[in-house]
Amino acid sequence: MNNTNKLKIFNDPIYGFITIPNEGIYDILEHPYFQRLRRISQMGMSYLVYPGAHHTRFHHALGCMHLMRKSIEVLRFKGVAINEEEENALLIAILLHDIGHGPFSHAMEHSIVENIDHEWISLRFMEALNKEFNQSLTLAIKIFKGEYHRKFFKQLIASQLDIDRLDYLKRDSFYTGVAEGNINSERIISMLNVANDELVIEQKGIYSVEKFLVARRLMYWQVYLHKTSLGAEQLLIRVLKRAKELVARGEKLNASEALHFFLNTPVTKKSFGTDVLKRFSNLDDIDVLAAMKSWKNNPDFVLQNLCNMLLDRDLLKVKLKNKPIGKKKMAAKKENLMQKYGISAHEAEYFVFHGKVSNLAYDNHQAPIKIMYKNHKIKDVTEASDQLNLKALATPVLKYYICYPK
Repeated sequence: MNNTNKLKIFNDPIYGFITIPNEGIYDILEHPYFQRLRRISQMGMSYLVYPGAHHTRFHHALGCMHLMRKSIEVLRFKGVAINEEEENALLIAILLHDIGHGPFSHAMEHSIVENIDHEWISLRFMEALNKEFNQSLTLAIKIFKGEYHRKFFKQLIASQLDIDRLDYLKRDSFYTGVAEGNINSERIISMLNVANDELVIEQKGIYSVEKFLVARRLMYWQVYLHKTSLGAEQLLIRVLKRAKELVARGEKLNASEALHFFLNTPVTKKSFGTDVLKRFSNLDDIDVLAAMKSWKNNPDFVLQNLCNMLLDRDLLKVKLKNKPIGKKKMAAKKENLMQKYGISAHEAEYFVFHGKVSNLAYDNHQAPIKIMYKNHKIKDVTEASDQLNLKALATPVLKYYICYPK
């Protein structure tokens, strides 16, 4: 008979002790699908800029579960009825909201499998776990898909002021050392309420929400869209693209069984069945890093150099501009590279490329953050705030980048 203590405690550097609420959630945490998140980095290639950014999706998921428990406590205290079954479903939904991330999180999204985002794969994992755990995740899946009749449940999982963002901003700020991202998630949670079945923030919490939105804008420019990590992520995408190209030509590349499958097999939503899900669950950062260590000695000029650049942090030069990059400048950079190394125009495109990034801290057209006054009047945060810069935060900022060898 198994007498394992299933009500264990995790020591989290952000919140202190996090307890596992029940045995059912413990069993989900122990499942290999969830344990895999220990081997998926939360911030992709950001550790090449911020050496401390080595935390994982496992950390983040536990933090989200902890904040969800706090949120439910606050809402119940304010008279919002949430029964035990709903509480458990909310905890499972937030715990598994990112389980579909592939290696290096967002960095390789749409690269391992094309045109399939991590939310869609998360849902496939949840459905598989639901079968395994005797349909105990059915309500969690309904909430995750936004099909449950209580609208604010979905807002807790995914909205512009959700539990996910409350954890990752504070966590990423801590591990990168970027103090500008440090938000007061506990204060925001203490100000949560529900009106007309929608999540609202009580008037007293408006300054914490303003700080949250400013922190989000700053973290995107300073961390998530930092030009060096942006360039590194683009290189990582190109490593996989080149590997797939070589394999398609009939060349053999050393790779783990899981990575080998995805290099050789184009996967669509239609073909993403149980077998593919199982293979995907065996894929993590380690597969990609081990492959790059092998490929850095590959005779192919492109694959060899891309791998060495990432492993030795000898990255491309990246410049951010306010205007689109001129065609003449791109052509000149490519021509220089082609002449210097005797490579083709197609090969040069792996090292000289451009793109654009957008930063929108708050989208007031999509499920706005609502502030509730003492008289129960409700306003959008941009109308309720006396900070003029909040309206600026609702305007997207577009920047253009060019990457090329130093």
